Amino acid sequence: MTIIVKRLTGIAAAFAFAFAAAGCGDETVPKPKGYLRLDYPLGKYVLYNKDCPFSFAYNSLAKVSEKDNCDLVIQYPKMKATIYLSYNNVDNNIERLLRDAQKLTYKHVIKASEIKEQPFINPDKKVYGMFYQVGGDAATNAQFYVTDSTKHFLSGSMYFYAKPNFDSILPAASYIKDDIQNIMETIRWK
Repeated sequence: MTIIVKRLTGIAAAFAFAFAAAGCGDETVPKPKGYLRLDYPLGKYVLYNKDCPFSFAYNSLAKVSEKDNCDLVIQYPKMKATIYLSYNNVDNNIERLLRDAQKLTYKHVIKASEIKEQPFINPDKKVYGMFYQVGGDAATNAQFYVTDSTKHFLSGSMYFYAKPNFDSILPAASYIKDDIQNIMETIRWK
């Protein structure tokens, strides 16, 4: 029995030496982290001009559907994202509409790492508003409102159909953020 153990030990030592000798050579370097690259085509904008009291240009990659009372849903199927637009008439209620829009944005402060406010003013077209960029793992990454302060008030928010993970959705959120800013810049009241 001791002869068999000595032979096994000798064989095991020979295998260990062979593996160690084969493994010697160039120094191994860990592979760098790979990142998913998401490229989206440049937006081609088309005019939305239906029976609502406003018009705007939206990305042709999106699908617009109408709900009641000129509330709209702009879907980005490839990105699993949606912009919800809600229209209200201004009738001595502008303070309440502004307060509600701000309150809706700041509900996300629990999960948000930051909320950046960017005012929007276009006096020639009588469009005034605010764009909110919500950072972190909040349910929404962008919200906005535009108004003429006397008749029209349009608010919008962007949502993804995925668990909020800011790092993962950042490229799509940035792309749609540009589309939201385009909506704000091209909105015209009727």
